[in-house]
Amino acid sequence: MWMLPLLQKLNSKKMSEMGFKLSAKDIYDINNSSLKDAVMHFGGGCTAELISKEGLVLTNHHCGYGTIQRLSTVDHDYLQNGYWAKNRDEELPAKGLSVTFLDRFEDVTKAVTDAMVSEADSKAKDKAMRTISDQLTAKAVASNKYLRARVVSFFGDNQFYMVVTKTYNDIRFVGAPPSSIGKFGADTDNWVWPRHTGDFSMFRIYVDKDNNPAEYAKDNVPYQPKKYLTISLKGINQNDPAMIIGYPGRTNRFMTSYEVKETSEITNAATILVRGVRQNILMADMEADPKIRLQYSSKYAGSSNFWKKAIGMNETFAKLKVMERRAAEEKTFTEWVSADPAMVEKYGKALSDVKAAIDGRAKLQMISRYYMEALSSIELTSAAMRFAPRPEGSERGGPGGGRGGYFGGTPADFYKDYSVSTDKKVAKALISLFREKVPATDLPAFYKTIDTEYNGNVSAYVDAMFNQSAFVSEEKLNAALAGDKAVLLKDPAYLAAKDISTAMGKYMRDMEQFRTQYAKGQKQYIAGMLEMKAGQAIYPDANSTMRLTYGKVLNYSPKDGVIYDFVTTMDGVMQKEDPKNWEFVVPDKLKELYNAKDFGQYAMKDGRMPVAFLTNNDITGGNSGSPVMNKKGELIGTAFDGNWESMSSDIIFEPSLQRCINVDIRYTLFIMDKFGGAGWLLNEMRIAK
Repeated sequence: MWMLPLLQKLNSKKMSEMGFKLSAKDIYDINNSSLKDAVMHFGGGCTAELISKEGLVLTNHHCGYGTIQRLSTVDHDYLQNGYWAKNRDEELPAKGLSVTFLDRFEDVTKAVTDAMVSEADSKAKDKAMRTISDQLTAKAVASNKYLRARVVSFFGDNQFYMVVTKTYNDIRFVGAPPSSIGKFGADTDNWVWPRHTGDFSMFRIYVDKDNNPAEYAKDNVPYQPKKYLTISLKGINQNDPAMIIGYPGRTNRFMTSYEVKETSEITNAATILVRGVRQNILMADMEADPKIRLQYSSKYAGSSNFWKKAIGMNETFAKLKVMERRAAEEKTFTEWVSADPAMVEKYGKALSDVKAAIDGRAKLQMISRYYMEALSSIELTSAAMRFAPRPEGSERGGPGGGRGGYFGGTPADFYKDYSVSTDKKVAKALISLFREKVPATDLPAFYKTIDTEYNGNVSAYVDAMFNQSAFVSEEKLNAALAGDKAVLLKDPAYLAAKDISTAMGKYMRDMEQFRTQYAKGQKQYIAGMLEMKAGQAIYPDANSTMRLTYGKVLNYSPKDGVIYDFVTTMDGVMQKEDPKNWEFVVPDKLKELYNAKDFGQYAMKDGRMPVAFLTNNDITGGNSGSPVMNKKGELIGTAFDGNWESMSSDIIFEPSLQRCINVDIRYTLFIMDKFGGAGWLLNEMRIAK
């Protein structure tokens, strides 16, 4: 996950040796157009790329999933049935969606460290950091109202870069296949190869008449980009060079053995248990009611993706002996430090500080995780904290950060995708589960109400809360807001939300001492590792800034006697078809195209239709939708997943097993053109045949 400004220094020679025909400036140049100008941060959590001179954007289906769901209704279900605009007028405004382009990186390490070096305690250092960041970012954007800047930490606060960006807010939905293609295989195939998912969607950026970012307006025009990608239909072969530019969200490649244990036994364990319970409830209701399926499809998908990842991560931690390998690295580091008194002075307490912090916060971490995963996933209490009038002297906040929590918008936005009956079932299950897993002394105050007023009956308490609360519907909420708003502060859902928020705040404060100790130890450990490995090319952990990964198209062997090919085709789609299982339904039109072998210019040389392929590129969450490019920088696919055998990849890189799963661009265009009937979009693309 290499930083683009350092490609010339760290990577160019190796990339050239592997067959890439691009210079570092072809990829990243702040004075001229380069590949980085065709790649964007999509919606804050994914990556996308420009594929036409008219601002056409390609990303994953699962990246556009939330937007597509919000645009859908029971009568016009674009998730279920797909959608393709037949002209510009049919492109649908995607409310709340934005894309952000990188303008430049600037190394500001010296300015930041100089500002903080004389400050004695963490609070003073934080204040100094905020002050210098404000000064640097103000200078960077100057009078350009379209630019934004932020100072970002790298290598555990040992380096700092200023990232300057430009954001576009008028984004319109152009099209996507139905979920039977875009989500083919669903949970069963998630994180698994071989894969047969057409995981893509398309959008368009609109701007004002001067090609500048603008809020939605009917007379806005398509964006004219500095750079867009040429699309290659020439196909791929084993060992072909392949690279990806994108926005990986978070890795922990410097994680210690103590943190691996904590992640496995506390963080992942709670995630797996709680989300499994909640997801079973959601799925049952979604299968029973089309309206609830539409309301909860995006929520379910967002929850289940990391749930399955956590399961796979724990499995690979054990199989690949990640904890033991990290312990061996720590032993090497300790021996290196101990050999030099100067190193002992600088780094001698690094690992002991990390261990002490991890050990000290263990109980708090467990309790906090259950608060976030369980109680914060009750939508009624999240809505109560969000929409209740703010009490005198208080700040807006509360338990809205869980997987089912409410993240913003208007009451209309929230209640459009809210089922009272489903949320009530979730509340009963998670309040009961929370009581089983958390010590009685650490339960929020409303559990006393359950015991004293409802004889410990969680179901009765939840029924009463939902029956009496004004937050169960938009109509009841609006009626309450039209009257004495103070009544909402006595609403049972608000009182429960307040108890949850108060308790969570306490545990966050209690963990602060360990957070400070951990940050100090981690910074010293990473600094020491960098010094110990001086001269080696090393990349920082992912932090949602633009990175490049390069490698090649490559198969792999998951176990003895088995080799997975690097490509899948539509033959596999048909082999997996199961009309009785919604995860593996194949649309009739797709079957007709397959049976007629009507693949047009998108077929492989042997006549088969490609679907997905593998590379050994290094990606993680946030890279979804990233462009996969050949040695010339031409688009050959979009990254959308990793493989099961390397689920610990956020912690440790496993070259022989780690693979990136990509949608072949030929399948994308085939579905868009032959299946979706949107071939008109080809006219604005640049295609190398």
